[in-house]
Amino acid sequence: MNDIIQKIKEENICKIDEGVSLSKLTTYRVGGKASCIAYPKDINELVNLLKLLKSNGVKYKLLGNGSNLLFSDNDYQGVLIKLSEFNNIEFISKNKLRVGAGYSLIKLSLLTAKKGLTGLEFASGIPGSVGGAVFMNAGAYKSDMGYVVESVKVLTPNYEVINLENKEMNFHYRSSYLQKNRDYICLEVIIKLQVGKRDAIEEVIKERRERRIASQPLEYPSAGSVFRNPEGNFAGKLIEDCSLKGMKRGGAMISDKHANFVVNYKDATSSDIKYLIDLAHDTVLEKYGIDMKIEQEFVNWE
Repeated sequence: MNDIIQKIKEENICKIDEGVSLSKLTTYRVGGKASCIAYPKDINELVNLLKLLKSNGVKYKLLGNGSNLLFSDNDYQGVLIKLSEFNNIEFISKNKLRVGAGYSLIKLSLLTAKKGLTGLEFASGIPGSVGGAVFMNAGAYKSDMGYVVESVKVLTPNYEVINLENKEMNFHYRSSYLQKNRDYICLEVIIKLQVGKRDAIEEVIKERRERRIASQPLEYPSAGSVFRNPEGNFAGKLIEDCSLKGMKRGGAMISDKHANFVVNYKDATSSDIKYLIDLAHDTVLEKYGIDMKIEQEFVNWE
């Protein structure tokens, strides 16, 4: 890894940080250290970085806001790529905008609300980047990115920049074309909203925020909902019915406020959190025969 880091520096490929604690980069606030975090500022830097890493067989991963990831306690011997510099935003018509993959989804939701545009109210509590939200088709309140994305600019494995239309993105519940084709990288998104009334939109956002505060453990680090809701059921209720609500392991806990959240309530390790996720999954499977799908991604586990 040291040779690669040196090459990135010598060739001035992009800005990097070394030996960064993953607890600073993920919403669980856990994980080992990353050998290198790279911050390409444009497509050219991103392509040059990827070519270097691929030609040298170096492990790498795109990292958004770290809001849906559980890194292990081990150090990540590779390069994590953050597209935080891809944060451009431009209104191309009254209700249509172009936004970079690194832009904050919450910030975007609040900005469009102020402009009286409706469609992104569901995103006002999702702490991810626009690129990450498109990748996983993030959603809430019976809506998701698939309803508002018109097209996505992506970098292909052959380093071509192409546009994928909404239909080509194959959006489904917490799923998209990019999840099944991980060598394609989201660069920029065209979002189309509807003109509404600012006061009404902001009232919806306010009400939902109050509901989240009342029902979700926002006072502790977490990665949001752990499991997708099985068809016709609720993951939190299934976990609670298995008497696991409030269950603790080290500094981690299955939230006593909402059982579909695992929280870092006191200096938890990644292993503490994963133990509780596995426990909830396996207990529900054994008791109800329901194989709950995990929304979060485990990274750097053996």
